Parts: sequence; C-alpha cells; structure tokens
Amino acid sequence: MAEDDYYTNDGTVNIHKQPAVRKKTGNWKACYFILGNECCERLAYYGMSTNLVNYLQKRLNMGNATASNTVTNWSGTCYATPLIGAFLADSYLGRYWTIASFSSIYVVVCNFHSSFNT
Repeated sequence: MAEDDYYTNDGTVNIHKQPAVRKKTGNWKACYFILGNECCERLAYYGMSTNLVNYLQKRLNMGNATASNTVTNWSGTCYATPLIGAFLADSYLGRYWTIASFSSIYVVVCNFHSSFNT
C-alpha cells in the first residue's frame, strides 16, 4: 500500500520519464511561475492593445482602417497561437517545458526589441 501512495498513479512522469513522486509533483511548486508569467503576459497584451491603433496611425502613418485591420489581425493571432502551444505541449514537450521554452523566447525577443528602442 505504501508503494501506491509514493507515486501519483495518474500517468504523470518526471523530467527523466520516470513515474512522478507524489510529494515532489504538483501543488503550488510551479504555479507561482505560471501565474506570474500569465500576469505579465496579460499586462503586456492589454497595455499594448489599447494604444496600438494610435501608434500605427501616428508613428507608422497608417490610415484608420488599415491600422484597425492590423490590430484585429494581431489580436486574432494572439488568441490563435495558444492552440499551437497546446498541441506542442500535449504531443511533444509537456506543459512545463512548453511554458518554460516559450517564456524564454519571449524574454529574449523582448530584450532584443527593447535594445533597439532605447
């Protein structure tokens, strides 16, 4: 009976593809990272989306219709790309590796972009 309580027994595996130990898996261990990442992502999305039409019109000299269409396409892409992430997470990488990988890419791209805007 002690063997049954040691592992999660739900098919969860660790990074080495071994059955996950119940005491070392889940709970709030990774949740802080996920919640913090999601908070930063939402702040960036909504902060940028409220001013993007004005930016495209004033700085890039787009017309109102073109700027609005560009923002709509950007917004739709932002809502569609999680489907790609979900596919990769379920099929290949796993949820934590997917979040860590794309968060790393996000940080690198943001740092690269901000170095040109200073």
